[in-house]
Amino acid sequence: MSTTRTSGAADVTAAAAGANGTAGGRRGLLRGLPWLVWRRHRALLRTTLVVTAVGCAVFAYQRIGVQDFLHDHGGTPDADGRLYTEFQSRFGTMFGLDFTLVQYLPILFGIFLGAPLIAAEQEHGTVRLVTTQSVSRSRWIAAALGLPLAVAALCTAALSAVLTWLWAPAHALVNGGDWLTGGAFDSTGPIPVARTLFLAACGVALGMLIKRVVPAMAATALLTAVTGLLWAEWVRPRLGTLRSSIYPYGSDSGPALPPDAVRMDDWVSTADGRLYGFGTCSGGDAEACRAKLGIVSRVTQYLDYGQLAGMQWLGAALLLALTAAVLAFVVRRTHRRPL
Repeated sequence: MSTTRTSGAADVTAAAAGANGTAGGRRGLLRGLPWLVWRRHRALLRTTLVVTAVGCAVFAYQRIGVQDFLHDHGGTPDADGRLYTEFQSRFGTMFGLDFTLVQYLPILFGIFLGAPLIAAEQEHGTVRLVTTQSVSRSRWIAAALGLPLAVAALCTAALSAVLTWLWAPAHALVNGGDWLTGGAFDSTGPIPVARTLFLAACGVALGMLIKRVVPAMAATALLTAVTGLLWAEWVRPRLGTLRSSIYPYGSDSGPALPPDAVRMDDWVSTADGRLYGFGTCSGGDAEACRAKLGIVSRVTQYLDYGQLAGMQWLGAALLLALTAAVLAFVVRRTHRRPL
């Protein structure tokens, strides 16, 4: 028997005994199965707590500089773009790194926490031992999933909350005010927490099915890439209802969009509201073509900044519903299939 397997079996025996009150005693704030779960994943969980504490402190420190800049220059972009350029030169890279950190945390949780969570126990055989030590499968799966997912969710929530606090006052200047695709949408509010739980649950399910840690991690990484592409290209833009700004075809002023709106698409339109592609009648006898089709105006579709919170909560609700379905599958399979 390997050292890893021997150590895991010893941990399981001690935890199961402690859970039944015959041995183990109190180990800090945890005992029994929760203590076993913490012990098995303590390196990753401790690292997560440290990264969260450091990240929150860094975000709070960065906010001092951002607030000083806004106090000195104001937070509304000027017409010639000099304020935006100066802000980007000072804080553009900073916000890019901050967004990247919070966006990649759910992916790391899915691959390095979710995938090995049950797969490692199956691969080493320790799951069979724990379920023969007067510990029911329900208690085991609740402990195995509850503590790691709770720590992951709480840490992501803390980082997301502090990053939102940092970004919100300067949102009009960060990435040109593009809150949808510029990184802010997936890094602030409830989205990071929902993505963490979803990807971790998917990792757990894949680990349970594959029963090997490395292949499960690879499968989780592939699933993360596929779902990330679907989220960015298909789901996220459809979480809000597009609004329209209509203006005369020959107007030089352009669309009158609200401040901090994200421009989504441009069309040409007839008087009765029929839309054509923006390049329609752009070649040849364009004027005759427009007269034939009845094109009289241009239409710009956009998402307003006021829609951000509602879109984030709708997206989070969708991800959490999928998470619940995946975890229900995991629990059901735990009770009905051999581990």
